[in-house]
Amino acid sequence: MAKQAELLQGTLDLLILRTLELRPLHGVGISERIEQVTRGVFVVGPGSLFPALHRLAEKGWIEGEWSELEGKRRVKTYVLTASGRAQLAAEKRNWQKVFTAMNRALAEEF
Repeated sequence: MAKQAELLQGTLDLLILRTLELRPLHGVGISERIEQVTRGVFVVGPGSLFPALHRLAEKGWIEGEWSELEGKRRVKTYVLTASGRAQLAAEKRNWQKVFTAMNRALAEEF
């Protein structure tokens, strides 16, 4: 099992948007998918996830709709909006710049 790491500021939003780019999911599904694709490095608990989902919905980047799962349990399923797709594209470009700059800084001798 990989060692858990702290998410950098803004990284959680990017991970949520990317996760929802693939398909609509409910909160627990988003958290599980992030943990799965990061091989356990990022584990997102409800105390971080749900405020982030609310923030992204307020910005209009995601939308949530209530539905029932088998067993009549109600869940809110989230979907990426058109503006969310545009934001994700911008965030990906920015992340590439940050990643490249950090790699250069770490590779250079000071």
